[in-house]
Amino acid sequence: MQKIPDHIELGGGLNISRLVCGLWQVADLEKDGTTLDPEKAADALEAYAKAGFDTFDMADHYGSAEIITGRLLARYGKDQKRPLAFTKWCPEPGPMTAEIVRKGVQERLDRLGVDKVDLLQFHWWTFEHPAWLDALHEMARLKEEGLIGAIGVTNFDAAHLAVALADGVPLATNQVSFSLVDRRAAGALAELCARTGTKLFAYGTLCGGFLSDKWLGKSEPTEIPDWSRSKYKRFIDTAGGWEPFQGILAAAAEIGRKHGVSISNVASRWVLEHEAVAATIIGARISENEHRADNLNVFNFALDAEDKARLEEAFAATKPIPGDCGDEYRRPPFLTASGDLSHHLDAIPSVYKAEPMPGRPDRLRVSSGSVWEPIAGFSRAVRVKDVIRVSGTTATHGADRCVAPGDAGAQTTYILDKIAAAISALGGRIEDVTRTRIYIRDAAKWEPVSRAHGRVFGEVLPANTLIEAGDLVGDYEVEIEAEAIV
Repeated sequence: MQKIPDHIELGGGLNISRLVCGLWQVADLEKDGTTLDPEKAADALEAYAKAGFDTFDMADHYGSAEIITGRLLARYGKDQKRPLAFTKWCPEPGPMTAEIVRKGVQERLDRLGVDKVDLLQFHWWTFEHPAWLDALHEMARLKEEGLIGAIGVTNFDAAHLAVALADGVPLATNQVSFSLVDRRAAGALAELCARTGTKLFAYGTLCGGFLSDKWLGKSEPTEIPDWSRSKYKRFIDTAGGWEPFQGILAAAAEIGRKHGVSISNVASRWVLEHEAVAATIIGARISENEHRADNLNVFNFALDAEDKARLEEAFAATKPIPGDCGDEYRRPPFLTASGDLSHHLDAIPSVYKAEPMPGRPDRLRVSSGSVWEPIAGFSRAVRVKDVIRVSGTTATHGADRCVAPGDAGAQTTYILDKIAAAISALGGRIEDVTRTRIYIRDAAKWEPVSRAHGRVFGEVLPANTLIEAGDLVGDYEVEIEAEAIV
């Protein structure tokens, strides 16, 4: 029988457990303002570490989780192999200067009591604000300085993970939702990981405990007291509701009986067998009974073709979770612990500022800060009454830096974020776009460009023209203009 979790090598020489202990429970336990005793909580983590569960995941907003883990790490001498501590930095969108990024990283170092964060994962709320690239590049510089061991991201969709990688950011991991209910990560994200070597950390694998024997054949709950189950009940509802979910549980139960394991083991094993997945994240129990022995059962069996076919049969009765990984935080349906996040996103300031045009009370314009706008005498976008026209836009970051040189698909993703930000600053939305025109350097690259366009406009379906324009200025592969009616 398995005695400790399997381990896997990540970039940067990190040898991690394939069952990572997540510390989100700390925030739930401290939500009434009472802080856990850090030494007693560290005792609980030490028990996990001694049992081979030696990799911990937390975040800047998981209560005192970083401080508790710091107390654990302090128990190990410099010559001892200590547990690994992964954390997340989740700043509000805004300018990401070197000083701001260093401050965010230093706070992680101080709370953990270490000289280097083993893996620092970055979260960003809205890609319409382009400073996420500034933050990641600065984190890369701090990695070279030795303050960060490896860099990851959390809740990035495939398109924006591709932008970061094509722009030269050395990303080791992406932490996303992945389960028998939420299978989005098995699509474009897994394909990207296969090409680039980036690995996934899967959370929500047990849907907050719903993917367990406890819920097989049970009636749909009418009240859910904790935030975790509330979140994953939204996923279940979006995937078709309680009846199709019971179909998944029944299939997993059949497979579990065949192998002598639990439904939870089957659910975890299905995720772990995806090549893109480095590890699943399990909840580390600090104040409740732990389930280490049962969790280890995931390494005592493998799913065969019959098992996978039985699960696919159950999947067929469900609906796919819409969009890509991370969309649940950025667009409807908001599948989060607190539900609808539109008020939070609406409160985030636009990266651009709308300005009136002198002598033209019916006109507004925005500038993106490109060096070319004042030289050539144009605005990024202009609004006249209810019509917004966006100039030909390239993947220019800041004044003049070309994003993702040579990658037409990644540049298209970045451009469309920039267009969306300009339209938003002028009071519109991307759904208001009625016309786009795409100019590409090489017609042979039409497919990644078109797919990036389709990800944004697949439901809007504006009028569109795509033209091979030959040589564009600089390293740009694509230029796009747009029109919207508000």
